Order: sequence, then C-alpha cells, then structure tokens
Amino acid sequence: MRKNRLHTGYTAKNIFCTCAILLTLFLSAAAQTTNPPSSAKKISADLFGLFFEDINYAADGGLYAEQVQNRSFEYNPTEQRDWHPLTSWEYITPGYSYGSISVETASPINSNNPHYIVLNAEHIGKEEKYAGPSGVGIKNTGFAGIVVNTGEQYNFSLFAKQLSNTPVTLTVTLQNTKGEILSEQSISTSSRKWQKYTATLTAKESFDTALLVILATTPGKLALDVISLFPAKTFKNRPNGLRADLAQLLADMKPAFIRFPGGCLAHGDGLGNMYRWKNTIGPVEERIEQKNLWGYHQTAGLGYYEYFQFCEDIGAKPLPVLPAAVSCQNSGNTWRIGGTGQKALPLNEMQEYIQEVLDLIEWANGTVTSTWGAKRAAAGHPATFNLQYVGIGNEDKITPGFEERFAMIFNAVKEKYPGITVIGTSGPFHSGEDFDKGWKLADKLSVPVIDEHYYTSPEWFISNQYRYDQYNRKQGQVYLGEYASWGNTMQNAIAEAVYMTGLERNGDIVKLSSYAPLFAKKDYTQWKTDMIFFSNNGYYLTPNYHVQKMFSANKGNYYIDKVIDKNNSDSLLAGSCVFDSGSGDIILKLVNAGKEENVFKINLNAFGKIISKSTKTILSGNAEDANSFENMDAVEPIASSFEVSKKMNYEAPPMSLTVIRIKTINK
Repeated sequence: MRKNRLHTGYTAKNIFCTCAILLTLFLSAAAQTTNPPSSAKKISADLFGLFFEDINYAADGGLYAEQVQNRSFEYNPTEQRDWHPLTSWEYITPGYSYGSISVETASPINSNNPHYIVLNAEHIGKEEKYAGPSGVGIKNTGFAGIVVNTGEQYNFSLFAKQLSNTPVTLTVTLQNTKGEILSEQSISTSSRKWQKYTATLTAKESFDTALLVILATTPGKLALDVISLFPAKTFKNRPNGLRADLAQLLADMKPAFIRFPGGCLAHGDGLGNMYRWKNTIGPVEERIEQKNLWGYHQTAGLGYYEYFQFCEDIGAKPLPVLPAAVSCQNSGNTWRIGGTGQKALPLNEMQEYIQEVLDLIEWANGTVTSTWGAKRAAAGHPATFNLQYVGIGNEDKITPGFEERFAMIFNAVKEKYPGITVIGTSGPFHSGEDFDKGWKLADKLSVPVIDEHYYTSPEWFISNQYRYDQYNRKQGQVYLGEYASWGNTMQNAIAEAVYMTGLERNGDIVKLSSYAPLFAKKDYTQWKTDMIFFSNNGYYLTPNYHVQKMFSANKGNYYIDKVIDKNNSDSLLAGSCVFDSGSGDIILKLVNAGKEENVFKINLNAFGKIISKSTKTILSGNAEDANSFENMDAVEPIASSFEVSKKMNYEAPPMSLTVIRIKTINK
C-alpha cells in the first residue's frame, strides 16, 4: 500500500530520464505546429473524464477529508439497523467524573440539522492515575480510526450553546488507543446561543487509529453539534476540503470532465431519497443529511459547491447528473426482481422540480446579481463555473412516467438555456428493451448526447471494439458514462484498453466516457470492480487506473487513420493515433492483449517534421497480475526515452499497453 505519498505512474528510476527527455523536447520544439494532417478527423476533446459516485464509502470516510464520523448526530436505523444518533461516539467520564448526556431536537442549529447532544457535567474528578484530563464528555472513533501524522496540523471545530449560567471549559485532545495525548487544546464557551468554536491541533506523533476526545473540564451544561476535524493539508488547502492524496490521483489523470454525484445515488432509494442539489450547498450545519442508496450515510459535506470547485481546481468540466423526477427502479431492494421500485413525482409537482433544474444552471452560470448566482457568490465564488453539460436521469427504466417527465425537463432546459448540452439516458445495459426505448426517445426529442452504461466481461470488450464504428452519425452522440470489465486484473485493464482505442477512433460520435466506479474503501465495498482502492492512510492503484490515466493524460482532438498497421485478423491487437493540436504532439496507443509479442508497423508520413526523441510508457504484465488488494501495486507503467522515425516497427510485449508521445515541428 502507498502510505501518505503521491504516485505518478512512473518508477523512481525513470523520473530523471523522463524529465531530461521532456526538457529536450520542449527546447527543440519551441515553434511546434498546431495543424493536423489533412486526413485527420476531428474528435471530442472531452473524450476521457471521470465519474464519481458515493459508493463504497467514496465520499464520507474517503475523498471528503472529514475525520469525524457522525459529526452531527444524524445517523439512524433506516441506514443500518444498529445505527443511532450516537453511533461512533462514546460517552466518557474519566477521572471519576460524573454527569449525563442526551440527544435532543428541541432547539437545533437549523431545522435541516435536527439532532444535537446536551452534555451535563455535574462533577469533575481528579486526574491522578488517569493519563489524560478528567471531565465529562464524548469520544469519536472516526471512520475506523483517525489518522494523524507527526507535526501536522488538524483543524477542529464545533458548535456549542451554553445552557448553564457560567462558561464551560472544553478540553479537546487527540489520543492514541492507550489514552496517551497526541495533541491538546482548550475552548471556553461564551454564548447562550449557538456559536462556532475552533482550535488547531498539532500531532506530537503519528498514529493510524487515533481518537478525538471532547471533555467538559469544568462543571456546567451545554449543547454540542457539528463536531469536526479536518487535516489542514486538504487538496489545495481548501476548507471543508478533500483528502489530498486521493484528490491528487484524480488530478494526475488530467480528466476532461467529472460526472457527479452518481449513479444510482442521484435518483435515490424512493422519491424522498432523490439527491436534491439545493440541500448540499451553503454552510455545512444547514445542509440536509440523508440515507445513502448504498446503505450508509451522506453528510452532504461534499456537496455541489465542493464538486464544482474541485472540477475547477483540476481543470475539468463539471457534469452534474440530476434525477429525471423518478426514483431508481431498484428502490426498495428490488435488485433481483427486475427493478420494479421506480416511482415518479406527481405531475402537479413537476413545475417546481423543473425550476430546481433551471436554478442549478443559474447557480453555476448566473451573474452575481441573479438570485442563485448571488448564492454562489456568497459562498465565495463570484465568477461563474462555466457549466456546459447537465445529465438528466441515470440508467433509468424507460417507462411512460420517465418519458413524460424527461421530456418536460429537457424541453424546459432547451428553451431557457439553449447553450447547455443535456445528456439523456439509455438504461443500464448495452442492449435490450430499455436501451432501445432510450434511444428512440432521444431521437424523438433530438437529445444531443445519450448516456450508455454497461459492465461485462473482458471478452465482450474485445469482441465489441468496433461497436461505435456502426453508429449512425446523424443521431445523438454517446456518453459512455459507466463501463468496466468485471475485474481488476491486467487482463481486464488491457481488454478495456483495446476498447478505448475504439472510443478514440469513434471520437466523432463518442463525445465523453468514464470508467466506473471510481473509488472503493478497503473492507467497505459494495461493488467489486473499481478503479482506486484505498484505506484511511493509503491507496492501491489498479491496472485499470493506469490504463485510464494513460489514455486520459494523452488525449488528442484529432484522429488520424492509416498510421498504425497490424494483423487485422487478430482481435487481441488494437491501436490508435491521435493528434493534440494544443501541443502539436502525435500520440500512439498500441495494445496487445495476447500472450505473445506482436509487431505494429508505424507510418508517420502524414505528418511534417518530427523529433526523433520521444517518450514511451509501457504497462505490461501477466493476465492475472494485480487481482487482490495486496498485489495491485505490483503492476505500474514504466517510462523511458524512445527513438522514432517516419517508418518503424514496434514490438509490443504480451498483455500490454504502450503510449508513445512524439513532438512535431513546423515544416
């Protein structure tokens, strides 16, 4: 496992060599061309992106950097049967202290956040043999432990309301499992109204399973809520931010876009569980928490503002997906009986819901003088987010109720915001009744982009690599929003690489694509095939991640045919050549999914002058490599210098993806 460090996809022994190569290429190609060959075909510059869904504990306890679990005391048995408002908390009275604790709802910070605790410290004992301070309070175990590192700072905050006449002193500590103090600060209440208090804790030593302890160390009574602990070093040092190492892995991929927040999560487990974007913006203490479709809890701390800001931070276009006013057909645990749980909003509620969709576009793109643009500005972002894409629906069952509501939403967006590209849906499979109905509806309404989803075997991806060659160019374009072969071995990843060359070849009809799911937390996984596995203090990178990164970080905006020649009777061989007009680079992707070495013939005569010194990155291994948590990191790309010429042969290793990046110069 990689612990607390970033992984670039290159081995250490190649870093110096690669940097030297890139410097040489930069200096010699200062006047590079941006013109593709006359035979080039324009393809989507947004072809490769990311899809984030809060599945497998990807958000709370994952990408979202909050260390405190159940910070607002909103857990309940509808999420998991043994959950309650004090889940992950323990009432403690060290030093022979005594008092009481209760969960209350009479006077919350905000009606959206109804539960809080009342702590009554009646008597504070003496420390004596106890290692830490005495008092009456609570202890949080985090998400299976809190990770702290020596010398690093952690931003603590809570909301408190003094209920006694005199101030109450709170001692806040990070402790190891023996009760030894790793960091300590004190806070004194000063108001009989809800007020936020903050402190900075600096860890004296590293510990993977630390505990957060809050003790009243003077007698008194007070209410507490929204108890939070963030590492100071979040991604880009954003408050309420993201876990830096996991966010950096995504930034390294240079995705063209990020689709969020789901997935089935978006349309939810019943109408009352639909993901409503307005509930996820504004101060965190005012956001509405709710059950997660995948069986746990959403704090909404990672909400729409944070999603949009992260997209901006890494240069990716935001692609929010909103429910089509219907719930997931798998609502009510109907996964095995055909998905009969879809419910539709009553038609008399549709105008209000349509306005919710329109308000999102105004929130993202409106001026600071507009109603919702002003709310964005008040949150700290007066500039617009430049929203271009909006997804409506997610692999829904194409019922009459869905069709009617989708059409209402689509037509309203098209009328008010004609510059927004609306993405429709064609159901959960690569073919079948819903797929056909989805495309028929899209054709009827002239929906510009249709979202296709499918998970299947690596053999299917290889045998269907020419799927989009047959698509009608007069219909809508495709967003392959969720796809993966069933597994995380090299065979799975290389089969996906074969298929991705077909996406590039058909980048005129395939506008966007994203592998799914993105994240999975070790020991908390509901879905077996994922791109990045992680724990509290590290991560594993699958071969699938490396393949996705090699394509995404090396995309072009033109496809050039007849550059790569191979044995066309061998379906295990695939290749593509794209041109990036921004850098003037030729990018070759060569895939060998076979068990033997194979030769590709390369002809670069369609281009002008090229620089012979190029970079070559190879991902290769055995078919079953990296099939478990323990050995996923056994496979990673290796970069090196590579001499190229206008005509050359390339011997591709078995079970491999090779990316060759070639600089061009003006003729």
